[in-house]
Amino acid sequence: MKNVRLGIIGLGLMGQGHARSLIERRVPRMRLTAIADTDPARHQLFPGVAAHTDASKLIRSGEVDAVLIATPHFSHSGIAHAALRAGLHVLVEKPLTAQASTARRLAAAAARRPDQMSAVMLNQRTDPFYRRIRALLHSGRLGAVRRVQWTITNWFRSAAYYDSNSWRATWSGEGGGVLLNQCLHNLDLFQWLFGQPTHVRAHCNFGRYHDIEVEDDVTAYLEYPDGAHATFITSTGEAPGVNRLEITTEGGLIIYENDTLLLRRNAVPMSEFSRNTAGLFSAPRVTDRTWRNLGHGLQHVGILRNFTAAILDDAPLLAPLADGVASVELVNAMLLSAWTGERVTLPLDARRHDRLLGEKIAGSLLKP
Repeated sequence: MKNVRLGIIGLGLMGQGHARSLIERRVPRMRLTAIADTDPARHQLFPGVAAHTDASKLIRSGEVDAVLIATPHFSHSGIAHAALRAGLHVLVEKPLTAQASTARRLAAAAARRPDQMSAVMLNQRTDPFYRRIRALLHSGRLGAVRRVQWTITNWFRSAAYYDSNSWRATWSGEGGGVLLNQCLHNLDLFQWLFGQPTHVRAHCNFGRYHDIEVEDDVTAYLEYPDGAHATFITSTGEAPGVNRLEITTEGGLIIYENDTLLLRRNAVPMSEFSRNTAGLFSAPRVTDRTWRNLGHGLQHVGILRNFTAAILDDAPLLAPLADGVASVELVNAMLLSAWTGERVTLPLDARRHDRLLGEKIAGSLLKP
């Protein structure tokens, strides 16, 4: 195989964007050979490409080696299972699914087919700023992480955004709001950088800023087994918003905001200094290092290029499908905590979440 023949299932905003990237030859060795969408009018956007109104027909067509699934959240799992059974490579838009239970089953199915590449579109993993932060933390030179605070409120969305599709911001259409849709990227980065917490306590406001069913304002507290703790704050209703990440470690402080990454490095780890200093008000000496102009990487195109290289060259995946489970579990845990008022333990009791989500879906009202 010299080129990967890709079929895109779902031609909403994201599906159309991916299709244009392929038509513009931004992904070497990958060609768009088929599309599927229930709306035939969308097929006209990409003349000359084999078109289907049914995902299963595309999967069985023989026209593709791999599929990219960009349909509404609840349909991801079923389509991905069908593509895996057909022997295709699979790339799923985020979130992997809306429920940790189905995400776990899909990851298990993909693991049983190691010769088929399976990945999830977690494009923020290509961002040089986050990759630099991860390298700093994983180098071990900064010691243990003690506290994390991430305020990510620059996901502002207007009422027109939510009104643009009837399935948006409904329990039956999406299964969640800012956490599952916008902040899924940030929650993936959270566990990619710091690992999965053991406990979550979240406060969610449902329709605080918009006439919607789901959460548009969240404050969550996360606890880790080594005693580290984190605060995660997000909203789609605040403007101007902020994106500020602070990471306190034994060896110093990392701050990322406004495309500037600052490392304030302690000359002596803070706990060691505290134990050994005779000074009542002294603190470790600090040196600063700053990174700017790193850019934000290739994003979606970067994941597509990596997916292509994994298929053709056996390159390691940047975002294996199994990695998509953790962020969905965090979303479900935060919602479960908000619904019950309880501190939730991870791994998540997915059946309990699904039961309560089912109640929300039963009462969901799709917008006209």
